Amino acid sequence: MTRIRTRLLAVAAAAALGSLAVVAPAHAAVPDAFGFVLWNGSSVVPSGTFPAASTAGPIVPGRYKVVFAGQATKGGVVHVTAINGAPHWCQVDAFGPSGTNEVAQLSCYKAGGALDVSGFSVIFDASSGPVAVAGGRFGYVDSTATGALVSQFNSAGAVNAVSHTGVGQWIVKLPGLGTPGPIDGSAQATAVNPSLPARCKVGKWASNTSAQQVLVLCFDATGAPLDTRFTMTYQYQRSLYGPVAPPKAFGYLFNVPPVGPPPANFNFVTGPGTNTLTPAGTGLSLVRFPAIGVSPDDIQVTATGGTSDFCGLNTLWGHLGGDTVVRDINCFTNAGVPVNSGFLISDNGVV
Repeated sequence: MTRIRTRLLAVAAAAALGSLAVVAPAHAAVPDAFGFVLWNGSSVVPSGTFPAASTAGPIVPGRYKVVFAGQATKGGVVHVTAINGAPHWCQVDAFGPSGTNEVAQLSCYKAGGALDVSGFSVIFDASSGPVAVAGGRFGYVDSTATGALVSQFNSAGAVNAVSHTGVGQWIVKLPGLGTPGPIDGSAQATAVNPSLPARCKVGKWASNTSAQQVLVLCFDATGAPLDTRFTMTYQYQRSLYGPVAPPKAFGYLFNVPPVGPPPANFNFVTGPGTNTLTPAGTGLSLVRFPAIGVSPDDIQVTATGGTSDFCGLNTLWGHLGGDTVVRDINCFTNAGVPVNSGFLISDNGVV
């Protein structure tokens, strides 16, 4: 904890001097590299950005370039969540190393599939080991439309697999990440498509003592099932980018609706079942993560269920009395009509 705080203070001091140094991840090889960026529609927000030197900016209206400073590495995954009061989603066009940096290109769309300006929260991480890290479970896949793996990681050292089971649907199996079941942990899914509007969600998932199995569903702008590349990350009592203790400021919640079982509602500081959700109107949910309200942190949201509904963030999250307060998650039908949809939300800090 002290070591990470010292590094963060060093970043702030360097920024003040105008000569920002890149801070390397302080979590051994899980992950090898990571970063996240909060874009409010016009500028980068420091409270949701790490490393602090990371940048984002528009290429054309609705399309963005994000640079995770000093985080260049092979493989990994990117997840992105739109931040907009109107029905929008964001997706990944492409990502990969460029010099010493990891660079992602994103696109954001309004309901109907037209490119449109939007705020967003985006996270990148890549891991290769060591796998023998005590506590929790963690794994991810970057999959092509056919189910071939572009990259993958499994904290048990096993090899993940993706099966294409129909147009726009895949079963992701993460062996060795067993939990008591029937539903434990959390997941995020994001479309990766450089040419078409696309979005993905977690249809459902099942936990057992030997593996996790996650159904990923993807859709085009009309709401029809779509075969596309996608990324999917599973977390159980670990942060969304892999490590555990540190960071201690992370948590996740599953809204079925209503709020799911305690093993799918976890807070590292306060324990299972302690994050809260308050309905705030049709399609709107206020979520509070107690005792983990620290900066910088990242929020990601993925819709759940079998329809083409999608979810994002109504506005930027905040920190109040030591808690993270998300006001609100907003969910919509494919036509952009507010709907009380299921979703998964994950909050992740660096301390």
